[in-house]
Amino acid sequence: MKRMKHHLIVIAGILLIFPGCEKYLDQQPQGTYPVSAFFQTEEHAKLAITSCYEKIAFSNSNNRLWVFADVASDDAVKGGFPGDQADIGLIDNFQISADNGNGETTWEIFYEGVARCNLVLKHVPGIEMDRALQERIIGEAYFLRGYCYFQLCNIFGNIPLILEPKNPDEMQVPNSTRQEVYEQVEIDFIEAVKYLESALGLDPGVYPGSEKGRATPGAAKALLAKTYLFEEKWSEALTATLEVESYGYLLLPVYQHNFNVLYENNNESVFEIQHLSGKSPVMGSRLNQWLAPRVDNGYGFDEPAQSFVDEFEVTTPENIYDPRLDYTLGRDGKLWFDDVPYNPSWSSTGFNQKKYLQPLSEISKSWKGDANLNFSIIRFADILLIQAEALCELNRCDEALVPLNRVRTRARESYLYDENLEGYGTIPAGLLPDVTTTDQGALRNAIRHERRVELGFECQRYFDIIRYGEAYANNAFSNKPTFNYDTHNAFPIPQSEMETNLKMVQNEGY
Repeated sequence: MKRMKHHLIVIAGILLIFPGCEKYLDQQPQGTYPVSAFFQTEEHAKLAITSCYEKIAFSNSNNRLWVFADVASDDAVKGGFPGDQADIGLIDNFQISADNGNGETTWEIFYEGVARCNLVLKHVPGIEMDRALQERIIGEAYFLRGYCYFQLCNIFGNIPLILEPKNPDEMQVPNSTRQEVYEQVEIDFIEAVKYLESALGLDPGVYPGSEKGRATPGAAKALLAKTYLFEEKWSEALTATLEVESYGYLLLPVYQHNFNVLYENNNESVFEIQHLSGKSPVMGSRLNQWLAPRVDNGYGFDEPAQSFVDEFEVTTPENIYDPRLDYTLGRDGKLWFDDVPYNPSWSSTGFNQKKYLQPLSEISKSWKGDANLNFSIIRFADILLIQAEALCELNRCDEALVPLNRVRTRARESYLYDENLEGYGTIPAGLLPDVTTTDQGALRNAIRHERRVELGFECQRYFDIIRYGEAYANNAFSNKPTFNYDTHNAFPIPQSEMETNLKMVQNEGY
């Protein structure tokens, strides 16, 4: 892993804050510091943890989480011009090799995030500084390392665990199993909760407006719950979700507000990546250009598939869809942004996703790749669906209906709160009725359906498909004859990393 450098790149301009239009300290990069000249002061500790957040943001155009989570799934196709970003098309078609550029860049950014967190965890405890701030920074580093390893493990499967800074001659490290990595992720999130609660207390709104976006105890507990979910540790997942609920998160009345710059860092948001436009270097979201249609000066990638549209419930005979459909994507006969009619010719599928795009009235075409819309890593609706799934798998199906139907209720009640919906003020008859079945198999399917429509294009679907098992995955990819569950439950480790770390073993089938 040649890219895990034994130095720290300090990017002082990424400190995450929120009031008004400011979400970052307006400072220029301070350069590269060798460890021997750094980690001396409280200010160094703050700059170091700030640099850890930078690696997970979508201001980095190499953050291709959306390729692995969405394009590779049944929710989307590559989009764009046929020959543009051909490596993304190979992933979409499960013709994936170890030299695919998306794997290279994704491996690099998340392992660099790990390396920066390791430096913080090694050196910050030795700095003489305010004790509460020190504990907070240590907790943030555990949280961010856990997040990086969670994504690396979901994408690449069996990977090396590096838990402290290493010199280049120490970087020959064999793979750990996916389960061993998940267990380390558990430890990191548990440590994050411990340090963050000690420093901050239990309130999820613990940070002042100037520092919104930092890891909180609730965020660490939420991602711990998700880790347990992926391990099928149902009792532990249930307990963790109940603890997250105690932090006071709430569903917003209008679903779309989770993807609206005016409602960022809201009561439903558990952890979101902060973006800020108009800074040098770029700190805004590049997703706004990667995913927008070309008519809006985008690249047109990650286009919704018909099968995703078909997943949404519709009333009969009125043909009124689940409102989350039009909050999530543009389609024929509906308005795009700024009251512009959507044209299905903008996309190869007839649809464009819109959750992480902004209107031209907010971000002009000339600034398309520098948007200020945050990206939600986990929100309270996800916690409720994790809770429902855990209860279902524990065969406590009657209890599972409660959190499941809370999510459905919010979706249909958008009609009571969003005056932009046609028919505002009245919930259409028969729209999204409560789920009532207590048959475990039927309820399991209902929860999986709900996750797909509630969390669509939030970089989750492919990983859900894989964790549901081979039969589910084969059905989801029945139109992809090149899909093989035993091979594609993880993507290939980049060839350049295999050549650098000779103790690693490539994933089976690549």
